[in-house]
Amino acid sequence: MATSFTPSPAVDEIAAAASAVDRDGRFPEEALQALARDGLLALGVPPAFGGPGGGPVEVVAAVEAVAGACASAGMVYVMHLVATQTVLAGVGGTGGAAPIRVALDAIVRGEHLSTLAYSERGSRGHFWAQLSRAREDGDAILLDADKTFSTGAGHVDSYVVATGAPGADDPLVTELYLVPSDTPGLTVPRCFDGLGLRGNASAPLELRDVRVDADRRLGAPAGGLALMLEATLPWFVLGSAACSVGIAGAAVAASVAHATHSRLEHLGGTLADVPGVRVRLAQAAIRHAESRALLYEVARQVADGASEAQAGVLALKAATGEMATRVTDLCLRVGGGAAYSKAGPLERHFRDARAASVMAPTTDVLHDFLGKALCGQELF
Repeated sequence: MATSFTPSPAVDEIAAAASAVDRDGRFPEEALQALARDGLLALGVPPAFGGPGGGPVEVVAAVEAVAGACASAGMVYVMHLVATQTVLAGVGGTGGAAPIRVALDAIVRGEHLSTLAYSERGSRGHFWAQLSRAREDGDAILLDADKTFSTGAGHVDSYVVATGAPGADDPLVTELYLVPSDTPGLTVPRCFDGLGLRGNASAPLELRDVRVDADRRLGAPAGGLALMLEATLPWFVLGSAACSVGIAGAAVAASVAHATHSRLEHLGGTLADVPGVRVRLAQAAIRHAESRALLYEVARQVADGASEAQAGVLALKAATGEMATRVTDLCLRVGGGAAYSKAGPLERHFRDARAASVMAPTTDVLHDFLGKALCGQELF
């Protein structure tokens, strides 16, 4: 049976603000405050670092619950958890240099929000490829880059920034740095205005002569790609898939409630008495259940270090993203004109679900990666 997890009263508070977050396209501050208050920003941080622990299964359960309440909050939460896991992988068991350990300590206290800044304008959704190049400046590093779609941009405390390694010209030879958001030269040039996930603030970043100490590097010199593939990718895929499952689950619940309570007075029954409505509800519920089972199975594989985890990770985001698109479409059809309006949550779920298929790595890229893995080929 799939693990269930409801992160305390936070979910109810997050759900209460979800409509306004979407309508106004504003950052879900209430959600992050509730998650911080309940210690959930540190979920997945091992006790050795002062955190509560929790592995992939616990993380996807928490994200599923949050995303079902508010998809924008769910995605911000995912990127924070992924950035945190990338930082932990980058420092190993040592805790890293003082600036990084300070950030981790603040995350444990619920006082620090982080995110990723990987994708670049020139390489677009191929987030692993960096056209920017870090430059050495004595004991420091200078960063110049144009980043796209950094979730939470302008609202977080730090960014895990990817860049080409100093002296390299191969876009796959990269490094990661934990950069404070108030570092001079780092700006957010414009706000996010999207179809769905309207409050996730996935805006571009500009870095111009951003100077950071070399001890803010995560991992070994030129070790950025390894961290992206071994830490960032599996945790992001799990989180993104949990968002899709959470959105779809919320849509199914809302459409069932609508069908069973909306009356057809002239027929003396409800929408649920219409066979075609029941068929669509059944189809939606089955698709959701299938993907939810896959989500928790892959999470267990990752937790166990199973050999089949790589294929599962590559398949998971594509499968759940396409599921959420299909399920929310079915649910919108169940609700008809009432669901198409903004009076209820179904049209919001419909829009939010579409993000997964276009968010890097896209469904098409993941299908290609999975095909390579199945054929024993290198991904790059």
